[in-house]
Amino acid sequence: MAAETTSKRADPDDEGVLRSTVRALLAPRRAIPISLVVVPLTIIQDAYSRDPIAVPLALLLCGSFLLVGPSLWRALFPMDKPLASGAALRVLVYAGVGASLVLGIGRVLPDLVGAGTTFLTTKPSLAVCVALFWVGGWGLARDIELEEHLRRERARALALSREADHAQLLALRSHLDPHFLFNTLNAIAEWCREDGAVAEKAIVQLSSMLRTMMTGIQSTTWPLAKEIELVNALFAMHAIRDPSLFEVRLALPEPLPEVDVPPMILLPIAENAMKHGPLARHKGEVVLEVTIARDLVRVSLSNPGAYQGPREGGSGLAIVQKRLALAFPDPAKRASFDIAAEGPDRTQAVVVIPRS
Repeated sequence: MAAETTSKRADPDDEGVLRSTVRALLAPRRAIPISLVVVPLTIIQDAYSRDPIAVPLALLLCGSFLLVGPSLWRALFPMDKPLASGAALRVLVYAGVGASLVLGIGRVLPDLVGAGTTFLTTKPSLAVCVALFWVGGWGLARDIELEEHLRRERARALALSREADHAQLLALRSHLDPHFLFNTLNAIAEWCREDGAVAEKAIVQLSSMLRTMMTGIQSTTWPLAKEIELVNALFAMHAIRDPSLFEVRLALPEPLPEVDVPPMILLPIAENAMKHGPLARHKGEVVLEVTIARDLVRVSLSNPGAYQGPREGGSGLAIVQKRLALAFPDPAKRASFDIAAEGPDRTQAVVVIPRS
């Protein structure tokens, strides 16, 4: 229902000139100054005129100016279109309509209803009203057009910013995929020298992982369950070489929370846990845990081996932080990533992701 309401809401870019002008004039930044002019002018008209039509006449003059003046100028001279030939004729049309409207209300209408002379219908006052129509209509129109132009430019800048963020996200992801692939191929190359059968099994496992990863490359997000499946495949591939090298303990809720995550966001974390844990000959469990706290999903991965702090030249974990920042830009729903010591001889990485 909310989506339908949003889709039916009027888009300022689709409004007509008159409607958008009225909307702009009702904005406080214009409505207040306009009131500070119209109200005193109406009071003066009432004070210096004896005819009962004086106040309605003043309000009619002011209302017609506000509705016609800026709308007419915007229709004749739209800011987003080049000033083509015929500009002089359009200026004459604007001036003629303004003068005709003021004189029609200020002279012809009082004569038709048999009203006497009022403060605003004297010749000097009408001359001033015509000039105010010309200049005021132009000024309000330019102000409204500039505001509309600024709004469109901001919307365009926001759209470009989102496109740039998306492009950066794709670039980071394309950087991540070779990062994983190179690490794995280097490991398989070493296994080939030591045990061909193990290397063959690892290549088959890697092929399966790459098929899954190709799906992720084509998607902005995918289910957390898919991400856990990919991390488990990584653990299984490393276990092919030496099943006794490490143990994996999964602490997952049943069922897993239905939350979408950036594809392969946990993969470099799992790589890091293996590289600096079991593959560095540290004995102990590799623990993958998922917990739910209110509107957040917490994914933690801990490995044996004391935390040594950030390592120079490493890019995988830095990419995780950048991808999370791009995937969850809303300040109220930020994702976070942290890696720190878990006691004296373990390291823990934690990713916290909003559920919606």
